[in-house]
Amino acid sequence: MTTLADIADMLKEARREAGLTQSTLAKRAGVARTTVARMETLAKGDMSVSALLRLLEGAGYDLKMVKRGHMRTLEDILAEQRAEEDLS
Repeated sequence: MTTLADIADMLKEARREAGLTQSTLAKRAGVARTTVARMETLAKGDMSVSALLRLLEGAGYDLKMVKRGHMRTLEDILAEQRAEEDLS
């Protein structure tokens, strides 16, 4: 099961992979830098889903639901099939 702590770690990793500081990501997402820090550390023990979505978008990510036990989404499989068809 994915926990809020896991999501906070993923958010921090997404920001770092995008090469962004907390301040830069906050500006892109239209939130305060303290919101980024709070969500990356779970300072209040909870996080806003709307802020999470804006922060992920600001870092260049989308949030996708994936059925437990599956690593790829249906969108991933379809994209792979299209890519294979294009090579044929």
